[in-house]
Amino acid sequence: VNKSEEKAKAEGDLVQAKESKEAVMLELEQLSNYNAELHQSCDFIIKNFDLRQTARDEEVEALRQAKAILSGAKFEEFLQSGH
Repeated sequence: VNKSEEKAKAEGDLVQAKESKEAVMLELEQLSNYNAELHQSCDFIIKNFDLRQTARDEEVEALRQAKAILSGAKFEEFLQSGH
């Protein structure tokens, strides 16, 4: 009786260990997928950084020109100053 109880407990532990392993493997797969998504997103940001930075610089310059015009400066003088 003692041996069959030990065997039953061991089989129960084995089933529980297999279920736990499956849960961990699923979590690892999900984390791996998330890592791939993050990597792809970071690659996109790094790849387009210079383009985005140039666009922001152009926007800032356009805002400076608009501010100068609205402040009463003449646009032609602003262009001649080289800004």
